[in-house]
Amino acid sequence: MTSARTLNPPVSFARQIVCARCQRQFELSKLLNLCPCGSPLMVRYDLDRAKDTLTKSILSDRVPSLWRYRELLPLQSEANLVSLGEGNTPLLDAKKLGAELSIRQLWIKDEGQNPTGSFKDRGLSLAISRAKELGVTKAAIPSAGNAGGSFAAYAARAGIEAHVFMPRDTPIANQIEAEQYGARLTLVDGLINDCGRIIAERRAAEGWFDVSTLKEPYRVEGKKTMGYEIAEQLGWRVPDVIIYPTGGGTGLIGMWKAFGELEELGWIGSARPRMVSVQASGCAPIVKAFEEGKPAAELWQNANTVASGLRVPQAVADFLILQIIRKSRGTAVSVSDEAMLAEIPRVGKSEGIFFCPEGAACVAALRRLLEDGWIKPTDEVVIFNTASGLKYLDLIQKAPH
Repeated sequence: MTSARTLNPPVSFARQIVCARCQRQFELSKLLNLCPCGSPLMVRYDLDRAKDTLTKSILSDRVPSLWRYRELLPLQSEANLVSLGEGNTPLLDAKKLGAELSIRQLWIKDEGQNPTGSFKDRGLSLAISRAKELGVTKAAIPSAGNAGGSFAAYAARAGIEAHVFMPRDTPIANQIEAEQYGARLTLVDGLINDCGRIIAERRAAEGWFDVSTLKEPYRVEGKKTMGYEIAEQLGWRVPDVIIYPTGGGTGLIGMWKAFGELEELGWIGSARPRMVSVQASGCAPIVKAFEEGKPAAELWQNANTVASGLRVPQAVADFLILQIIRKSRGTAVSVSDEAMLAEIPRVGKSEGIFFCPEGAACVAALRRLLEDGWIKPTDEVVIFNTASGLKYLDLIQKAPH
C-alpha cells in the first residue's frame, strides 16, 4: 500500500456514525462500540460530495484490494492503513455446477483467496486500521473460527496487542494461526457468546478494545466491499439472488449497505438481489425468527454444527438481518451438517474450489431452493465460499465419505 496511485485521491467521505436503531449520531473521532441503546453503529458518508470526484472509471487504475474504494471507507489518515492485500476476490463462473443444478447463471465469490484464507480479512483490515487511528494499543475478539486468526494477523501488523477467545473445539487451524501471529489465545468451554461475555466482563480492567462482530462500527465497512465488488464485477449491476452463510451476519448487512450507497452514487439502479440467509439446522436462530415472523431472534439453545462460523447462537444485529431479508423479498434456510459436508467434494470435483463448510451450506441451500421453485432456472445467483477448506482439514478428515 505504498503507491500514490493506490489512493488517488486519498480522502474519505465518511461524515458521522449513526445508530442503526435509534439514529443517534456520533463523531468519527470517538472510539465506539455499541450505541448506549445496545444497537450496532454504522458509518454514513457524504455521497453528494463523493459524486463530484469519485467515478467508476478511476477504479481501474487502482490497487487490486478493497482499498480501491478508499473514499467510501472511514479511515482518515493513510499513516494508519493496515493492509495485507485483502479483497478483490474473483467472481467465478460456475458453469459445471450450474449445469448440474440446471441454473442458467451461477457465480461463486471465492473469499478463500483473501490473505489469511477467509472473508474475515475484509472487516478486520478496517477495524484494526481504525483502532490504530484512534489510539488502541490492546484489543480482544471472540471468535468461532476464522476471525481470530485474521484479527491476530492485522493486529500484529498494526502493533496492537491481540487477545483471542475461542471455543475449545474451534478447528485446530484457527487456533494455531492465532498463536503464530502472536496473539494471546484463550480457549473457552462454551460457544462464541460465552467468549464474548468474558471479554465484556474483563475489557475495562484489561484495557481491551472489543472488536466483536458488529459491536464496533468498522468490520461491517470492510465486509460491505463484497457488495461493491459484485456490482463492479457484473458491470455495475446486481444478481437476482445472493446466498450467504449467516452467523453474525456482518457480510449480509454490509452488502445491503453497499448497494444503497452505490445507488445513491448513481452507479447502480434501484434493483436489489433477493438476500438468502443460510444457517445450520443445529444453530438457526435467524431462520426460526424469519419463519415465525418475528422482528428479532431468540437465543438458540445448545447450538451444534460442524460449520464453526455458523455456530452463533445469537447475533447482536439480528433485527437488521431480518429486516434485510424481508425488504429484499429474500428468505432464510437451514441445512444439515450432512448436507453441507456432502457438497464439499461435489464442488471440488466440478469447479476445482475447496469449499469450507459454511460455503458448502450455500450450495445445499441453493439445491433446495431450486427444488422448491423459489429460485428459477433463469435466475442469476451468487453464492459465497467464505473461507478456504484448507482451514477445516481436521473436520473434513473425520467426516464420513
